[in-house]
Amino acid sequence: MLTFTYSGKTSVRITGGSLPVTFFPDAPVSGGLSLLPSPQEFPSREVISWPGEYDVGGITVRGIGHKDGQKVSFLTEIDGIRIAFPASPPEDWSDHDLEQLGDVHVLVMTAEDPKRFQKMLDDIDPRVLILTPAADGTIDQDVLKACGAVGQEQASEYKMKGSLPQEGRDVVVFG
Repeated sequence: MLTFTYSGKTSVRITGGSLPVTFFPDAPVSGGLSLLPSPQEFPSREVISWPGEYDVGGITVRGIGHKDGQKVSFLTEIDGIRIAFPASPPEDWSDHDLEQLGDVHVLVMTAEDPKRFQKMLDDIDPRVLILTPAADGTIDQDVLKACGAVGQEQASEYKMKGSLPQEGRDVVVFG
């Protein structure tokens, strides 16, 4: 069972795999793997912040660079679940970038920029969508409308028990 926990701002921590993974923390988190949205000159072994492909403790990570590598989005595979984390604010993704993602089961994305959000959602079509607030703490209401989550109660945790939803899409709003 994978557990997704909201860690503040745009950060999410996943536990239940071979080691904890924290996406987009303000600073690297000890006791697991930290994936940062901008390249660090001298990252430690527990930090991934550059485009490329990595395998750490049985978790595969693909960093996809934007703006000539100044910003990095991630695709991970943990226990057979493919999870995409586009960097915030969202960029326009090329067809090549989308091909690199392949089949995505879970999309974790900031609830900002409704136009880019809708395109990403349509292109990826995940079984689970997890929304986080933008870096300034806001959640765009047009994004909530686009995914049918207006009025949905905000959560701090999502547990993926067993398999993915067979029909429809689970939508979780962190905050």
